[in-house]
Amino acid sequence: MAGGNGERLYPLIKDRAKPAVPFGGKYRIIDFVLSNFVNSGIHSIYVLTQYKAQSLMGHLEHGWRLSDLLNDRFVTPVPAQMQTGREWYLGTADSVYQNLHLIQRHNPKLVAVFGADHIYRMNIRQMVEEHRAKKAEVTVAARPVKVEEASHFGVIEIDGDWRIVGFEEKPKRPKPIPGEQDDALASMGNYLFDTELLTQALTVDARNPASTHDFGRDLLPALLRERKTCAYDFRKNRIPGPLKGEEPSYWRDVGTIKAYYEASMDLRAINPSFNLYNQSWPIQTAGYSGPPAKFVFDEEQRRGVATNSIVGEGTIISGSLIRGSVIGRSVRIHSYCLIEDSIIMDWVEIGRGCQIRKAIIDKHNIIPPGTRIGFDAEEDRNRYFVSEGGIVVIPRGDSKTGWSQLSSQGINFFSAAK
Repeated sequence: MAGGNGERLYPLIKDRAKPAVPFGGKYRIIDFVLSNFVNSGIHSIYVLTQYKAQSLMGHLEHGWRLSDLLNDRFVTPVPAQMQTGREWYLGTADSVYQNLHLIQRHNPKLVAVFGADHIYRMNIRQMVEEHRAKKAEVTVAARPVKVEEASHFGVIEIDGDWRIVGFEEKPKRPKPIPGEQDDALASMGNYLFDTELLTQALTVDARNPASTHDFGRDLLPALLRERKTCAYDFRKNRIPGPLKGEEPSYWRDVGTIKAYYEASMDLRAINPSFNLYNQSWPIQTAGYSGPPAKFVFDEEQRRGVATNSIVGEGTIISGSLIRGSVIGRSVRIHSYCLIEDSIIMDWVEIGRGCQIRKAIIDKHNIIPPGTRIGFDAEEDRNRYFVSEGGIVVIPRGDSKTGWSQLSSQGINFFSAAK
């Protein structure tokens, strides 16, 4: 499900759906759930889109064509098409209901309904095995979160066998896990359904005029009273070959600027809690034929380096110092810049002598020489979007402009001239 508008992630979602937001220097958020499916040996995938889907669909077309020959290997975007009437998707459950014909075409025994807007690794086969072992009809992936944060999630109540006995979507007063008063059990928004039950439940829900047609608010509360609905403890999910420092069962909801920024900063450490370099469970994405990253070192200033940072392909860092940052593809950073604890996305040009700290700069932006960002809170708020946590966010620029403005001023990227 990749149709949400992700309002809390504004302005990064001003021109794109949340699953299409870049992450980690070369990926999109949707790459993580798709990689989990493919690495788990599940290759028949429909991606349900709705809001501002062009960027997402272009990415899927470029990076996720599994096969043109095998009918059971595909990643296919499905835009909202008013299949059952005159309405766009009315909710998460309705988005699946309007595409039941796609499920019936393949006649699977199980259907996995997963969100496309989280950062995590998960062996979905382990969840499937437990679903079958418990003879469950519905299984919901779940993990503990702090009670004070749980009102942002669907909160699950379970018995001793992890059968769900209560479910409340985004409660004002979340109920803690019995015996763990500081934590509540939160739904990850990932579900397994027996196909026949899912078809029946969606059809009944579609005919209910009082329903909001949402999995968490409507479908699950109705099913758990009559059908065997279980929770899957994500903490016991394991992928092969974890690297030093990797957090077991790492999962982040990057639905706010603060959460997105913190998850990005998790990538910087020598032994990060989420390691992009774990090839036992690789994160797949679109491949681009760019040149390697290049660092032009200024001997006198001792600059032209990036420490504790990720730098994407095709990027040139000329006589500048980068600390603790995530730099995307084909970025140009001129001489004498200092960039700290920031996220710089693809095709950004940063002019000479800029100082940037704790900022997110979206794609296709040109930052004029001498710009200071992240040092004067009042000035930042007058000029830019600043999140509640003080993170400066510059929304996506005009891709037609490119970086011609600075180039036309005679600035040479390849020189660390004084």
